[in-house]
Amino acid sequence: MTTATNELKPVLVFDSGIGGLTVLREARVLMPERGFIYVADDAGFPYGGWEEQALKERVIELFARLLKEHDPEVCIIACNTAFTLVGADLRAAFPQMTFVGTVPAIKPAAERTRTGLVSVLATPGTVKRAYTRDLIQSFAQQCHVRLVGSENLARMAEAYIRGETVSDEAVLTEIDACFVEQDSRKTDIVVLACTHYPFMANVFRRLAPWPVDWLDPAEAIARRARSLVPQVADAVHPDNFDYAVFTSGNPDFPTKRLMQGFGLSTR
Repeated sequence: MTTATNELKPVLVFDSGIGGLTVLREARVLMPERGFIYVADDAGFPYGGWEEQALKERVIELFARLLKEHDPEVCIIACNTAFTLVGADLRAAFPQMTFVGTVPAIKPAAERTRTGLVSVLATPGTVKRAYTRDLIQSFAQQCHVRLVGSENLARMAEAYIRGETVSDEAVLTEIDACFVEQDSRKTDIVVLACTHYPFMANVFRRLAPWPVDWLDPAEAIARRARSLVPQVADAVHPDNFDYAVFTSGNPDFPTKRLMQGFGLSTR
């Protein structure tokens, strides 16, 4: 028996800001029959400088409300900083819900690198996580992995996404430490360990001192979510979802316009 279209639950995509739109874009391609709810915790943005316990409590409290209000099929945590800290706590607190996480793509980077020099461009919060260090220990012991924690790049990416001007000099200051020369080898892969960063990938490529592979995990996250969401035969995309929720309750006009460009109404 086929599930009625109006019974299909939405997919919830969560991020501290609007960077998770990179994941939403890929997920929509793979799950055209599903409606999406995008949740931006802009009232708490950026997460990188939060004290860990306070951020854990904030995210758990938010999800207690979000799950009750929206009853999603699955939740995609499109934020490295949040998931590396609170992913296990979310699964423990809400065992009935399926959470798809975002973690630094260190394993695929270690598999692809030819020079053995890999950099991870992330927020300070992601860089200092034990989770990130464990990924390196488990999958990249044979590599030299440089962790680059940027204080400002997530904010700069938010501004860039909205159409504001961001200076090349400011961007280069944030990414310059990613480029390592060791003997005759150079960094050949930079992991984009914040979902905001892929929006600026073309800027990064232009400013890089030499070509590298900028590794964006968005497609892999979307594929994982697709594998966990039941496919429903003959389902038609619902018209009662596809909206964005901002925890501030007051997104500015450029943000609303951006959401419209991604096919999302704003609530």
